[in-house]
Amino acid sequence: MYEGAIQDLIDELGRLPGVGPKSAQRIAFHVLSADPADVNRLATALRKVKDLVRFCTTCFNVAESEQCRVCRDPRRTNEVLCVVEEPKDVVAIERTGEFRGRYHVLGGAINPLEGIGPDNLKIRELLFRVGTGEVKELILATDPNTEGEATATYLALLIKPMGLTVTRLASGLPVGGDLEYADEITLGRAFEGRRAV
Repeated sequence: MYEGAIQDLIDELGRLPGVGPKSAQRIAFHVLSADPADVNRLATALRKVKDLVRFCTTCFNVAESEQCRVCRDPRRTNEVLCVVEEPKDVVAIERTGEFRGRYHVLGGAINPLEGIGPDNLKIRELLFRVGTGEVKELILATDPNTEGEATATYLALLIKPMGLTVTRLASGLPVGGDLEYADEITLGRAFEGRRAV
C-alpha cells in the first residue's frame, strides 16, 4: 500500500477491466515517471471521450454525433443488418472489408448469471428496426460462447417468424491452424459449416 495520490491512482486503474493489481501499479508508476506533456495528453483524451462520445441513436455503435459513420454512409445497404454484442465487434467486422450492410449493437449478451436478460439489451430497438420492412437478412454475429449462442438462439426464435432470413456467422478452424490442436466443439462446428469447393 502506498499513500495518497499514487494509491488512489492504483485503485482507480485496478477497477479497469483486465487490469489487475500488479498492472495497475506498473501503469501508475509509468504515469508518475512519464513526461508531463504525455500525461496531459492522456488526461485530455480521457476527458474528450467522456464529453464527446455517445451511442448512435440508430444502431448504438459509438459516435461523436447523433449517428455513427456507418449509419450516415449512403452507400451502405439497409437490406442486411448485422447484430453484434459490442462496438468493438463492429470494428472487427469493418476491418475485413467484406460487409456493406448496417449494424445493430446489442450492448452485451444474455447472461442470467450476471443478471443480464433480454430487457437489458437493445432487443426492443432491433425488433423496431426489422419491423420497418427494409431489412431482408439478419446476420447474428454474437460471440461463439455460451452467452453469445444463447443470445443468437433467442433472437432467431423472435425474428424468424417475421419472415426474414436469419443467418449466423460460420465458426470453425482458424486459417493456419492444425486439426490436432482444435478442440471438439470448434472441429464440430467446422464440419457443420463446411462448404462445397
